[in-house]
Parts: sequence; structure tokens; C-alpha cells
Amino acid sequence: MAQLIWSPRAADDLEGICEYIAKDSPQYAKTVAALIVNTVEAIPRFPKAGRVVPELQDQDVRERIVGNFRVVYRVREDTIEVVTIIHGARLLHWGE
Repeated sequence: MAQLIWSPRAADDLEGICEYIAKDSPQYAKTVAALIVNTVEAIPRFPKAGRVVPELQDQDVRERIVGNFRVVYRVREDTIEVVTIIHGARLLHWGE
């Protein structure tokens, strides 16, 4: 099974999402964080199960949808890198 790596950007994204949600509901922020982390931890079992990111059409860059969020990750031979987590209403701007 491939090694799972969180990019600094993805870790910051998750923290920012949780901080934003926690302003209104600390409990919901914890729930969203748990859902995202559980989804990410499941990716190595079936890395190609996520859909190809529509903006990129690169077979190695995929995403899983978790509630209102897109968990974007890159599949490599021996690693899976979580690249970013963005709100589903936003388009992915690769390279930012």
C-alpha cells in the first residue's frame, strides 16, 4: 500500500476550514475534520477510486468529495500526496 503524505498546503487548508466552521459551531468543525481525515486515510486502499479532477484531466490527480469539500490528491507509484482541500464551489487553480 502506498504511503500517505499530507502537503503543508493541505494541512493548512484543513486547519483553516475547521477554524472557519468553529466560529459558528465547534462541534460541527470537529465532525467535518473527522470526516475529511477518515476519507483521506482510506485513499491508499483504493487510490484510483477518486474521480479525475475535471479542471486538470490528469489521471494521477484525483479527488474525493467530503460534504462541501474537495480533497485533491496526487497518486504516485509508492506515495499518495494530499495536495489541497477546497470548497466544492471553487475551481481548482493548480500551481497556486
